Amino acid sequence: MSDANNLLALLQRPLEPTFLPKDDGKTVIDLPDDFLTDRYRPIGAELQSRFSNDAEQRIPVRQVTTPDLSFANGIDRRGSFSLFIPKHRDAAAALINLFIQQPDVATLMSVATYCRDRLNAVLFQYALAVAVQHREDTKNVNIPSIVSLFPDQFVDPAVFPKLREEGSVVQQENRMVIDIPPNYTASDREDEQRMAFFREDIGVNMHHWHWHLVYPGDGPDAVVRKDRRGELFYYMHSQLIARYNIDRFCAKLKKVRHLTNLREPIVEGYFPKMIRSSNNRSYPARAANIMLQDIDRIDNGTIVSVNDLERWRDRIHEAIDQGFVLDTAGNRIPLDEERGIDILGDVVEASSLTPNRQLYGSLHNMGHNVISYIHDPDYRYLEDYGVMGDVTTAMRDPIFYRWHGMIDGIFRRHKELLTPYNAQQLGNPGVTVSSVGVQLSRPNTPANVLLTFWQRSQVDLAAGLDFGPQGNVFASFTHLQHAPFSFRVEVNNDSGAVRKGTLRIWIAPKVDERGTALTFREQRLYFVEMDTSTVTLNPGMNTIVRRSDQSSVTIPYERTFRAIGTKSTPSNTDDLAQFRFCGCGWPQHMLVPKGSPEGVQFDLFAMVSDFEADSVVQDVDPNAPCNDSHSFCGLRDKKYPDRRSMGYPFDRRTEDTVRTLADFVTPNANMKTATVQVKFNNTVIART
Repeated sequence: MSDANNLLALLQRPLEPTFLPKDDGKTVIDLPDDFLTDRYRPIGAELQSRFSNDAEQRIPVRQVTTPDLSFANGIDRRGSFSLFIPKHRDAAAALINLFIQQPDVATLMSVATYCRDRLNAVLFQYALAVAVQHREDTKNVNIPSIVSLFPDQFVDPAVFPKLREEGSVVQQENRMVIDIPPNYTASDREDEQRMAFFREDIGVNMHHWHWHLVYPGDGPDAVVRKDRRGELFYYMHSQLIARYNIDRFCAKLKKVRHLTNLREPIVEGYFPKMIRSSNNRSYPARAANIMLQDIDRIDNGTIVSVNDLERWRDRIHEAIDQGFVLDTAGNRIPLDEERGIDILGDVVEASSLTPNRQLYGSLHNMGHNVISYIHDPDYRYLEDYGVMGDVTTAMRDPIFYRWHGMIDGIFRRHKELLTPYNAQQLGNPGVTVSSVGVQLSRPNTPANVLLTFWQRSQVDLAAGLDFGPQGNVFASFTHLQHAPFSFRVEVNNDSGAVRKGTLRIWIAPKVDERGTALTFREQRLYFVEMDTSTVTLNPGMNTIVRRSDQSSVTIPYERTFRAIGTKSTPSNTDDLAQFRFCGCGWPQHMLVPKGSPEGVQFDLFAMVSDFEADSVVQDVDPNAPCNDSHSFCGLRDKKYPDRRSMGYPFDRRTEDTVRTLADFVTPNANMKTATVQVKFNNTVIART
């Protein structure tokens, strides 16, 4: 095993002392005596001999000058950690910097080992994961799935006593799988519970965590300053909202009402029924019809008023309407067609790249804080933040979609001011898309019908059960799934020569929750990207087939729920390439909207755009692992692989004469639509 992979031992069982065995007791980290904390140093020799006798592998840790960790003072080791709290973000940036600066892997291993038992567990895990991904000598180390490290942030806590009992009493070969009940946060008397399958999906919440891991908002400039980072912040979250709204229509629910009025009661309540394993305290609930209040938290120094949020929002609106933002020196930075959305993304979030935090504030992050502390704004009751205060849990709460709907509205305001795409920007002379459709992979199934159903899958949670049993402890959970299918597109190239093009496939709902047809102006906001790929067009007719599991938006189940541990890394070179860090991407099982038993109709849209206007000049290996979910996550260490604006061709308004999708498509031979139906079968099928 490489030295870099030794770092994985530090990520297991985050709250256990580092000297306890890892990898089911097979691996032990040999600590220098002064690396032990004050509690364990007096009995260090006894501990080392007691826990290391049966180890198959010993990881030596060399002595180093111990780092100054004062930047994390006040963040309790067993307390909560949030990327939305400025003090916590600053500590994370300092720790990432510390890890990035180490000259080699062995020194990083020593420094990280020293830090592990002295810092907040989530802070440590986050900073080490970011550093490992961004160092040249460790970037091929596989970051384990966060559900296996902190299952308390994804799973009904009622299963933990059962998991510990099964693991402690029953031998490995006889252990049963413990089932996690679906829809445990509310009854069906609550209409919003119809969307629990989406909001509380483990893969969806892990996607949100992993995206923020790949695109941290603070840290060394080389880590934060990625190509089109601000635009990706806009686009990924915008697609989340569009997907959520589509599934709301399928569930006969109205579109999300944006949280634009911060002075009215929040009608949605949310009772998460989750426990933080670090201190065994529950995530606080939010009752219905509570008002937002000014936050003044003496525990972590977070001070922000509702008026601050309104002022920052209004200043950003003013900047959009004027067409520029001001930097700290008073210079105008234009919000043009090319860079405007990227700059706005940095301003709204606000990442460390924002040109003027003093003027435009930190709208997105502080909004999360104001909502997450709504139950105890001044620390009167010593309560911690609710689920909106953590990127791993925020998407569980209905208010997440209302808040991000408002954020998306800000970006859309800018997009509405841009000039509509002209015929040259939309067209592709010589290329005609003659048909598009979908076909299930099973033989003898009707064309243009997709099927969804429930699937029961398993995940190993042993690595997150601190002070729990050795070996594997599996839990099963139920999630949406779709039958495998393919997109089939027929494209005619009458240019007489071989050409390249970019095939873009989208779907959008035809009607809202009442069955009322959507105008194109409305429908445009609900188009979701299904796949984008580069295609080679021979002269004449070409038939292009793209399997659903090849989507540029998604990652497969195995990557979402990857195994953990130094022993779980494959040794075969090809397998290792596929296993490398590939955790960022929308979960494959959520690619298709849920639909309904009677079937929901969607518009399927395909276009082949001009490759010359799409392509980005850079060296990219098309077979490189982890390049397959670039739509939301970009390419690692590369530029975003599509020169067009994210969301093209639906990200801008159209001329007033375009009232329907047909009006938009008909003038452009390189576009085609079809009607597809999504049928939901209310049965549960076990993953084979």
